[in-house]
Amino acid sequence: MIKTDILIIGAGPTGLFAVFEAGLLKLKCHLIDALPQPGGQCSEIYPKKPIYDIPGFPEVLAGDLVDNLMAQIAPFEPGFTLGERADTIEKLDDGSFIVTTNKGTKHHAPVVAIAGGLGSFEPRKPLIDNLVNYEDKGVEYIIRDPELYRDKRVVIAGGGDSALDWSIFLSDVAAEVTLVHRRNEFRGALDSVEKVQELKKLGKINLLTPAEITELKGNGKLEELVAEREGEEIRLETDHFIPLFGLAPKLGPIANWGLEIEKNAIKVDNTLDYQTNVPGVYAIGDVNTYPGKLKLILCGFHEATLMCQSAYQRIYPDKKYVMKYTTVSGVDGFDGTRKEAPKAVVKTIE
Repeated sequence: MIKTDILIIGAGPTGLFAVFEAGLLKLKCHLIDALPQPGGQCSEIYPKKPIYDIPGFPEVLAGDLVDNLMAQIAPFEPGFTLGERADTIEKLDDGSFIVTTNKGTKHHAPVVAIAGGLGSFEPRKPLIDNLVNYEDKGVEYIIRDPELYRDKRVVIAGGGDSALDWSIFLSDVAAEVTLVHRRNEFRGALDSVEKVQELKKLGKINLLTPAEITELKGNGKLEELVAEREGEEIRLETDHFIPLFGLAPKLGPIANWGLEIEKNAIKVDNTLDYQTNVPGVYAIGDVNTYPGKLKLILCGFHEATLMCQSAYQRIYPDKKYVMKYTTVSGVDGFDGTRKEAPKAVVKTIE
């Protein structure tokens, strides 16, 4: 039995930052994640994707953000159960919880914080008849290593932030980048849209709108795409086709924990502490929903901070915590000494 103060389900950026905020309160954390390493989607799906809306970082790669968060929480020595999925939760008579993974590992804590991001997910695929024939043969749904596209011809389809951001990024990597979207208007950040338009004028991005990819061709690997624009057929020679239409999330076993669910997300009380309808169980980050919810990493950081304050009061109802700014109090580990954050070492619980 692994015992801790706050059991965090999900080791993405929000879950990792919760460890830091809990550590300032001298609360110990343990994290469960089905992935084999911390970082969530930032590590598994797009470690090389640049992120532009983290305060203090004009641009930071997703993987670097995870590395920085791991260094930040290292003084608090969190525990990790990696490569295992949180399957069941049991509430004990004293109000604490036992969470058991799919491999039978049991965890006991008075507070559970679900920070599972979008949950388990699969990419949304365009409806193209022979698409599956070219998967891993020129068709990719996730960009893990941009170097794969070095000096290659790349066609990206989509109208959201991922399609815009990757088009911008790969314009300095690929030999040719074409962005295809079925509308003239994009759903992504205005700044990214303006950047794409600027790169189009410079000849670094080909923009094809309103259009859709309708057919893939090639002998054993992808060689050509067929696009349709207002009744016109356009042929595009290419090495890679990357449809970025988002992810279809699933909560998995958490959906059966008796929590109030709305549109595949966990409803929480955002007026105070992001607690669910089950006292002692919180949901923070992209996995939760409430009026005005924004699925941004920085919003998850804010939610994690308030969750930890509430968790402290739940664990120590008779104690009064007086907040001190870290510029005054510093960042101390559990041995009470102030220290710089070393490179974190993560061990999977076996």
